[in-house]
Amino acid sequence: MAGRKSDFTLTKLDDLFTTQAQRDEEQLSKIRDIPLEEIDDFPDHPFKVREDEDMFQLVESIKERGVITPATVRQKEDGRYELISGHRRKRACELAGFETLRCEVVDLDRDEATILMVESNFQRSQILPSEKAHAYKMRLDAMKRQAGRPSKNNSATLLQNFGGKTTREIIAAESGESHEQVRKYIRLTNLVPELLEFVDEGRIKMRPAVELSYLNEDCQRDLVDEIDLNDCTPSHDQAIRMRKFFEEGKLTTEAISAIMSEEKPNQREKIVLRGDRVRNLIPKNIPINQTEEYVCKALEHYNKFLRNRAERDSR
Repeated sequence: MAGRKSDFTLTKLDDLFTTQAQRDEEQLSKIRDIPLEEIDDFPDHPFKVREDEDMFQLVESIKERGVITPATVRQKEDGRYELISGHRRKRACELAGFETLRCEVVDLDRDEATILMVESNFQRSQILPSEKAHAYKMRLDAMKRQAGRPSKNNSATLLQNFGGKTTREIIAAESGESHEQVRKYIRLTNLVPELLEFVDEGRIKMRPAVELSYLNEDCQRDLVDEIDLNDCTPSHDQAIRMRKFFEEGKLTTEAISAIMSEEKPNQREKIVLRGDRVRNLIPKNIPINQTEEYVCKALEHYNKFLRNRAERDSR
């Protein structure tokens, strides 16, 4: 019938001339036990392998039943293997004392492997913002390379196979997040490691983190110093002002210090002690680096003295 696509184009030609048993046998031929020493981790793998309780449970499971679901690798030009999915399984095998890892060998180029690596790891139950940020960025770059250069009429890379959608729109649709949220996560890859760690810890929220991602590395490191000094992180409003100052060429170290010195709801109350006055009350044989410990112990003894005196007075 006119206008209808043939079902023939939707089926692999090989499937027309092979039985299911033959296809299963071909699949099994790609699964083998590969020495761990021959398997390299995926370059710049964005997902962390944590040796937590889940890992120790996986180790015990592998000791008892082996690797049930094979890892996925591709063979490199030098004959070694590159791990695409299964970094936790590989580490668990190492901890269990195994010398090999059950793997399926697939024939993929680097960009195809990157996309598969991101997709397979997104099945994890817990993913840190930094992991998601770098994973989205790696997949975005891989898809752009696959798509080629953008057209002259549109600066955004388009994939013709996806109805002219941008790569970020495709990632958003497949991840279940909005296009804007994907953009924000990718912006986080511009943060220095210290600030990105604050995001993972929940000390810096997404909105101020995105604003801070527009600062250059020097300004971001000045900000890290101020965060350590003031023991607080910037609010969204402060982050917006720092970005505005930066774009105007006015974000100096002094400007960052002034903004971060402002009182905020998330700023902890600080106790300031004059160094000369405190030092005069501490024996000369106490080193400077032990001053804090000495003062704390002195306060403990003083509080104990007050409690004992109060007990005597109440008798």
